[in-house]
Amino acid sequence: MIYNFLNMDGYGLYVFSSFIFTFVSFAGLYLIIKSQLIKEQKKFKAKFGSLTSDKVLAAKSQKINKEILAAGTFSKI
Repeated sequence: MIYNFLNMDGYGLYVFSSFIFTFVSFAGLYLIIKSQLIKEQKKFKAKFGSLTSDKVLAAKSQKINKEILAAGTFSKI
């Protein structure tokens, strides 16, 4: 019975290989994007990590920065 389910009338090899290919592709994309995010976070911290309070207030007053902060894009940095 289990063999019949896994075989799927001859299409089992195609179905399961498609699932495996999709899973491996998504896992690879996830790892690539995650590593790029970490690199960008490090760049951001290196550039803006040690701002003075005057520069922080000036940055918060700019329109584009208000939109970014409102969206919560950098809330975890």
